[in-house]
Amino acid sequence: MLKLISVRQNPEYKDKAIAYFQKSWSEVSPTLYEDSISKSIEAEQFLPQWYLLEKDGEIIGCAGLITNDFISRMDLYPWICAIYVDEKHRGNSYSQHFIERAKIDTKKGGFKYLNLCTDHIGFYEKYGFTYIGYGFHPWEEESRIYQIEV
Repeated sequence: MLKLISVRQNPEYKDKAIAYFQKSWSEVSPTLYEDSISKSIEAEQFLPQWYLLEKDGEIIGCAGLITNDFISRMDLYPWICAIYVDEKHRGNSYSQHFIERAKIDTKKGGFKYLNLCTDHIGFYEKYGFTYIGYGFHPWEEESRIYQIEV
């Protein structure tokens, strides 16, 4: 059975979420996920949101909904970020679960568009995202920016 979990709505998943994000995105400082996920549970503001995907009791994926994904386009928000599905579970359109939930939460938060930055070409377009241009990361790389109306 597949279950999408909002960590904010299910704080008992906090430690599992922190560990899973840290493992899946090891190039990001582990304290970033620990601090953001922990603080999001009691946050007064709508963002950030953190999600896990559980299949048969095992965490197999993660994603976030945040104000900015380390990108120069501060005029765009929110951003779906850190979408990750374990390799052995790829090819089953599980990313779509994160995208659909982020779209629902984006609309619920009063926003018109959902954004993402990625170097993948052709993947997010099949979920309705449109390429809108480039943005720049603090580490001096550029990234493609996509957007979808919710």
